[in-house]
Amino acid sequence: MADGGTVGQWDTLIKNALVFDGSGELPVVEDIALASGQIAARGQNLGSELAAQVVDADGLWLMPGLLDIHTHLDLEVEVNPGLGEAVRHGTTTVIVGNCSLGTAFGAQLKNGESPIIDCFTRVENMPKRVLQKCVDKMHWNTTGDYLKHFSSIPLGPNIAPLLPHSMLRTQVMGVDASVSREPTQAERDEMVRLLNQAMDQGYIGFSTDSIIFHYLANDPHKEKRIPTQFADEAELKTLLQVVRDRDRVWQATPDSKNMFTTLRRFFWTSGRLFGKPLRVSALTALDFKSTPGAWKRLLRLAALLNSTLLNGRFHFQALSTNFRMWGNGVQAPIFEELPSTRALIAYEIDDRDGRRALMETAEWQAQFRRDWDAVSPKAPSLLNRLGVPSATFVLDPDDIVIDPVTPVPSWHHQKLSSVYQRFRAFRQGQKEGFNADELEVFGKAPPDCDSLPDFFAHCLREFDLDFRWWLDVANLDESITDQILFDANTLPGFNDSGAHITNLAFYDGNLLTLKLAQKRGLDRVALAVKRLTRDPAAFFNLDVGNLNIGQQADIVLVDPEQLRDYDSNGQRQLVYNPEFEHEVLVNRSDGVVREVYIRGQRVWEEGDRFTPVLGSETLGRALTAVN
Repeated sequence: MADGGTVGQWDTLIKNALVFDGSGELPVVEDIALASGQIAARGQNLGSELAAQVVDADGLWLMPGLLDIHTHLDLEVEVNPGLGEAVRHGTTTVIVGNCSLGTAFGAQLKNGESPIIDCFTRVENMPKRVLQKCVDKMHWNTTGDYLKHFSSIPLGPNIAPLLPHSMLRTQVMGVDASVSREPTQAERDEMVRLLNQAMDQGYIGFSTDSIIFHYLANDPHKEKRIPTQFADEAELKTLLQVVRDRDRVWQATPDSKNMFTTLRRFFWTSGRLFGKPLRVSALTALDFKSTPGAWKRLLRLAALLNSTLLNGRFHFQALSTNFRMWGNGVQAPIFEELPSTRALIAYEIDDRDGRRALMETAEWQAQFRRDWDAVSPKAPSLLNRLGVPSATFVLDPDDIVIDPVTPVPSWHHQKLSSVYQRFRAFRQGQKEGFNADELEVFGKAPPDCDSLPDFFAHCLREFDLDFRWWLDVANLDESITDQILFDANTLPGFNDSGAHITNLAFYDGNLLTLKLAQKRGLDRVALAVKRLTRDPAAFFNLDVGNLNIGQQADIVLVDPEQLRDYDSNGQRQLVYNPEFEHEVLVNRSDGVVREVYIRGQRVWEEGDRFTPVLGSETLGRALTAVN
């Protein structure tokens, strides 16, 4: 391909890389030439003299830029368009608008309502003042202008938007009406019109939500769930017919308290039953500690839906690592499921006095004990024995670990159960072996603090949001995680990037899929690359995820030796985000990803640093459905 060329005809030549092209075929050592933002040539021994710069990638893996199919980066992209926390881990395309939430209609500020803040605050655990900074950047109010605005900001990775149902209902009805009454026929018709319009504009699909602990954050609706959950099946089926007709994607979540309803709706994927398949990307196939073995039933269900009998187009999203969740006091997604802690979360984040006053009441304390018992690993309920827990998590004090942010240094990295045993020893009269900082806390405990949930509640009263801890909720067995991740009826990518900003950090989820695959050889890595690039691109109708000549040059170089030694759990840390003016939990996979290119421009390079082009030039684009 180099014969007859001219000096400088290529901007960059990457030589001697082991290339995984996303097809699933075994990799080959070859060179990749980039020019004018595209892949210009591929082959062996391409002429270095034809390139303005040459990168020696000997010993490195080269692959298409990776896709993150479940993010909530819709917000951060407005204040930090480079999205460096995604890019540094090799992600060059992100899907937004998940879980019925997004910014396709802008801030939607009318009638005194602020839907972005109302919906995102509790669902995605994002402080209102952080969300307000994002809302202040929103100047559009139509789905078409939303797509256009990406060309006017220094966008880093490509953005592929779903149309979010909660925001669609809000656009037509307003927040108050959308959670207080049924839509009129005119309002139903308007929702259909706007969804058709968005599909015409190229939106890749439509997202809804049924997760039972997704609540609004603004008065007077703090006890109500987000708007999508008030839609009846007639509304959903009418809207999803638009999605089906356009061969777009429905991103769906289950209702864990109404599994028959969830199961019936998942059957809407069937082309045999409904004339044409509906593409469904559903949350989520995890090996929850609370329901061991349930993942097998989910995979069997997905296999049935995709069988020739039903002719569906269905997958569950999967997480590639242990589901480790941090909490700041009660500020954690799992605590929205319990009545006692949900009442605390409903208070404004700065209202420490309000939370403390509630926790000091006998009624709240009794409710908290009942809630704790209901989700303990020894909960005696019939549902738990049948594998249907009271919540999607288990509160086992042997699993809860106290984080170093907590003000008592001697507790750092200690299990809650161990600290409680020390408290019991103190109460029983032991005089030695205690530190001054914990003695002060122990001494303040009320006389009736005589159980572990009582002690946990005491810590919440004393430290409020400064009592930071973590808990592994799911995917504790790596071999099971591997089975789920590489099942034909799943896709990797339940990363929730950009959400739960102090609770979760799975920005490196794609790398962890590669790391699991690496343990089983290059053929498994080739499959993993396919499942992180071409497979999701094909499912969501996106023109990315390959290394074809003429393709936008989104490329990642990975150091396999660094990947083999990478410890994600050891590299999660709170860092200050200057755009948010708030701490964010992130991953640091430094050394694993050597270089990242978006539209042919190097945005991350050896030495673990961003290049000046990221966040200063428009590189990525708003992706629309190719069909």
